[in-house]
Amino acid sequence: MNGPANAAGPRERERRAERIGAAVTALPDVAGLSAGPRAQVVTYRIGLPYTGVAVRDGEIEVGVVARRGRPLPQVADAVRGAVLPLAGGLPVNVLIADIQDDSSSGGSEGS
Repeated sequence: MNGPANAAGPRERERRAERIGAAVTALPDVAGLSAGPRAQVVTYRIGLPYTGVAVRDGEIEVGVVARRGRPLPQVADAVRGAVLPLAGGLPVNVLIADIQDDSSSGGSEGS
């Protein structure tokens, strides 16, 4: 039975979103969290919403900015792997909203 594990009140949703966000941003291939192109990957709470993690009744969605280099399906798998132990039995969907290129420093070196 997975009903009780999935039944989370507003405070538990907030805490779960924050724990998931911390686990995901600790991954080396993740530059940060993202609310996505339509700003829908959020968990609402008092004050500003927690962006980048949506804890919903039937799923958890995580939006990330990936670091350039590793194949994106592998980044998504790593994110999903970090989130599943915190998901309370809910399916985890990963949105890669952008890619950050850490190799470019913004300057023109060598010119």
